[in-house]
Amino acid sequence: MTDSAVGTAGSVTIDDDGSLAVVTFGTGERLNALRSQEWDALGRAAGELADRGDLRAVVFRGRGGVFCSGSDLTEWDGAGVAAFDRSFWQLEQTLRAIEDLPMPTLAVVEGVAAGGGCQLALACDLQLTAASAQVGMPVSRLGILVPASFATRMSLRIGPSRTKDLLYGGRLLPAEEAERIGLMTTVVEDERLEEELQALLAGWGRFPPASLRAAKSAVNRGLEPLVTPVRGEPPAPAADPLEFPGRLAAFLRRRRARPSA
Repeated sequence: MTDSAVGTAGSVTIDDDGSLAVVTFGTGERLNALRSQEWDALGRAAGELADRGDLRAVVFRGRGGVFCSGSDLTEWDGAGVAAFDRSFWQLEQTLRAIEDLPMPTLAVVEGVAAGGGCQLALACDLQLTAASAQVGMPVSRLGILVPASFATRMSLRIGPSRTKDLLYGGRLLPAEEAERIGLMTTVVEDERLEEELQALLAGWGRFPPASLRAAKSAVNRGLEPLVTPVRGEPPAPAADPLEFPGRLAAFLRRRRARPSA
C-alpha cells in the first residue's frame, strides 16, 4: 500500500493498494471543518485518482471518527463576502471532481456530515453511515445562499419537497431518518462500521472494475438532463452581504463562549 499526502501538513492523504484508494481528510479537530486549502487538496486528490484504470473504488473518510462539519468558518471572520464567494466556488469544483471519478465512490460517515460536509458525502455514490451520525444542511441560518448545485444533489436523492424542508428548517437528521428518506444509503451500528465497510468492498471485489464503472456511467448518463444545466451556470453570490457578516460573527462569538469539554 502506498501513502501520499496531498494536503497542507498531510491533512489530506491517499492510501492506495493498487485496487482501492482511501482518501482521508481533516485533523480530527473542530469536527473536521475544512479550510480552503484542504478543500483544494481534496479536489487535487480526486484529480490524481481520476485516470487510474486499475482502481476498483475510492473511499472518502474523515479523521478522528468524524466525517466533516463543512467549511471552517473562522477562516471568513472579517474576510469579506467576496472571499467567501470565491471559496464556495472552489468547494463546488472539489465536489464535482469527486462526482466525476469514473469508479465507485463511498463516503464513510461518522459523527457529523453538515453543510459542505453533507455535500461531500452526497458527491460520493454511496454513504455508509454510523448510527450515531447526524446529517444535514444548517447553512441558511447564517445567510449563506444555497446554490442550485447543492440543492440538486439533495433533490436527486430525496425529492424537491424534502430538500426544501431540510433547507428551510436547517435541522440535522439522525442517521436512521437520513437513511429512511434516501439521503444516506446505508446505516449500521457504530461498532459494526468497519466490518460492514470491508464486507461492502469485498462484494464489489467480485465484479470486474469495467462492469462497476459501466454501471456508474449508465446511471449518471440518465441524470445528465437534470445535472448538466446546473453545472453550466456561472458562479453566483454565496452569501447575503447584508446578513452574512453579522450572523457569522454572532455564530463565532457563541462558539467561543462555550465551555471547553
